Amino acid sequence: MTDYSRRALVASPTPQAREAAAALADAWEWSPVDEADVVIALGGDGFMLQTLHAMLERRQLAVPVFGMNLGTVGFLMNEYRAHGLDERLARAKPFRVAPLQMTATGVDGRVHTLPAINEVSLLRETRQTAKLEVSINDRVVMPELACDGILAATPAGSTAYNLSAQGPILPLGSALIALTPISPFRPRRWRGAILPDKTRVDLRVLDPAKRPVSAVADQREVRDVAAVAIALDRARELTLLFDPEHALDDRITMEQFAA
Repeated sequence: MTDYSRRALVASPTPQAREAAAALADAWEWSPVDEADVVIALGGDGFMLQTLHAMLERRQLAVPVFGMNLGTVGFLMNEYRAHGLDERLARAKPFRVAPLQMTATGVDGRVHTLPAINEVSLLRETRQTAKLEVSINDRVVMPELACDGILAATPAGSTAYNLSAQGPILPLGSALIALTPISPFRPRRWRGAILPDKTRVDLRVLDPAKRPVSAVADQREVRDVAAVAIALDRARELTLLFDPEHALDDRITMEQFAA
């Protein structure tokens, strides 16, 4: 059995999360995040992403994260309960996620490397349609895509922005990446692609001066990009913990039948 005796507690700044954190702080003994075996995160999916990104940015030894939902959707979170934490951690099932790595080169030549747990998206900055060249593993597969943008999503992120853009839901453990256009104009009938997660995707902005494009890795944006490379970063794998009854893979499957 995994030892989760040293626990760290983090909470989103919402009043509900802060109130719950204060109650848990009085009921349990907590460790600093840098010394913990597990992190308990209170908030919504957005705060869970912030917590995971904080681990990646500090480059500390990644520890599992057990989230409890005090937000809106809570797709990546467990149900909030103030009791039974020992038993829940002992029974929790791990789910491992590897982030995408976005390497964005700006029109000024500066290079920005950022991780994305859900998706990397390119978005037009003005009323002008974005025009992009799409390459897969150094092969140009689409010389010109006219669109509002395009995104690459992991299985864990396929039910987020990707789904809203009419992209496919990817089963967990499928080792796939969804490449989904956002409001494509030409080619009009192209609806995206499902790629092996070993694939490298390169996106070059055509005429970036007239048609500026920004690149976003989850919640972090780089404006005025000239080119973006996207690949899975297996060296920075993270672990989420879920109650057995949470069944994240089942929830992702059932999203395909949601009204």
